[in-house]
Amino acid sequence: MKKVRLCSLLVGAALALSLAGNLSAADPKIVFKLAEIHPKGYPTELADEKFAELVNKYTNGEIRVDVFPGGELSGDEKVIIEQVKVGAIHIARVSSGALGAFNPQMTVFGLPFLFDSGDHMWNFLLGAGGTKMLKDLEPSGFVGLCWYDGGARSFYSKNPIATPEDIKGQKFRMIGNPILMKMAEGLGASPVSMAAGQVFGAIQTGVIDGAENNPPSLISFNHYQVVKYYTLDEHCRLPEVLFMNKNVWGKLNKTQQAAFTKAAKETVAFQRKAWADYEIEALQKVKDGGVEVIEVKDKSAWQAAVKPVFDAESKPFADTVKAIMAAKPKK
Repeated sequence: MKKVRLCSLLVGAALALSLAGNLSAADPKIVFKLAEIHPKGYPTELADEKFAELVNKYTNGEIRVDVFPGGELSGDEKVIIEQVKVGAIHIARVSSGALGAFNPQMTVFGLPFLFDSGDHMWNFLLGAGGTKMLKDLEPSGFVGLCWYDGGARSFYSKNPIATPEDIKGQKFRMIGNPILMKMAEGLGASPVSMAAGQVFGAIQTGVIDGAENNPPSLISFNHYQVVKYYTLDEHCRLPEVLFMNKNVWGKLNKTQQAAFTKAAKETVAFQRKAWADYEIEALQKVKDGGVEVIEVKDKSAWQAAVKPVFDAESKPFADTVKAIMAAKPKK
C-alpha cells in the first residue's frame, strides 16, 4: 500500500514539474491544483476561489488554479502538505498548526495565550516578523504566499468545562502541534491526534470526549451536533497559510511570480472580512443547535494553569516570541 502511494506521489510530482517546465510560454492550459479541507462557502475556501480568480486575471489567462474543497484531494492536512512537498498538489491552504510538523518554526503559534487578540495576531503577521516566517518556509520546500485568519481555538466537549480543573481526565482531539499536545497534558487531559474528518465519529462513539477548534469549524465539520458544551477560553490562535511547492514556484517566470504574489496579497482582507462575518454566524448556529456556550471573561486562571508549558516551550522561539510581544496593539 505504501509503495502504491509513493508511486502515485512521484507520478504527480513528475506531472507537476512537467507542467511547470512549460510556464514560460503563454499556455492557457496550465492548471494548478489547490487543496482545501473545508467545504464550499467556508471563509478560507472563498479566499481560495478569489485567489484562483485573481491568478487567472493577473496572468492574462496563462494559468488556471482549480480549487478542490471539502477534502476532495485529502481530508488530512498532513497528507496534503506531504503531497505539496513532492509536487503532487501544487498549492494548498492549511493550518499553521499542521504545517509545524514540516517547518518547526510554525509550532510557535501553539503556545497557549500567545496572542491577546486577533488584532495582536495580525499586527505581527502583517509586519516584518510574519513576512519572515513565510520566507522561512523555503528550506522546507515551500513558498509561503500569505496568511489567513483561523480565529481563536477553544475547547468543546460532551461534558461541561467552566474552569481548567474541569478538563482533567478528559480525552481531547488536538491538532498535530506538539505544544498544543503538551498544553492539554499540562491541564491534565489526554490529547489524541487524529484527522479532522475523524473527530465527529470519535466523539459520537465515545473514543474522545471532545476537541478544540474555532466556531466555523464546529459548523463545517458538524461537531456541534455531537457535543453539549463549548467553552470560549480562546487558548490559541493558529493562523492559516496559503502556500505552494517551491520547485513549481521556481518554474514560474518573474511576471507570473509577481501575479501570484499580488493575487495572494489581495485575498487577505477579503478572507479576514469573510471570516469575521462567518464567525458570528457560526457561533449563533452552535447556540441554536443546542450547545451551551460558556464565555470565559477572566482568562487568568487558564493562563496560570498553562504557564509552565508556555515558559518551557517558548525557549526555542525566543526571538519570534519577543517580536510577537512587541506587536501588541498600543492601548
